Amino acid sequence: MVIAMDPTEIIIRPVSSESALDRLERENKLTFIVSGKANKKTIKEAFEKLYGVKVKSVNTCITTSGEKKAIIRLEKEYSASELATKIGLL
Repeated sequence: MVIAMDPTEIIIRPVSSESALDRLERENKLTFIVSGKANKKTIKEAFEKLYGVKVKSVNTCITTSGEKKAIIRLEKEYSASELATKIGLL
């Protein structure tokens, strides 16, 4: 059973590490810490709803501190750099 979650509960905060910023520039990807209960589909839907962009793919992993991290690739027509500037990441 899937519990409906608010998009702001799914997408917790952006990651601004050196590797995350490198992915942003080179691969049009943004990195976020997300809810541990969220799956790739719910992360994609929440991200699209929150930021008004189209997501091409979502990869997830668990960090060494136990948080769930999502690497989100945007469709070609959307710029990860522009979105990062809009949300105050850059």
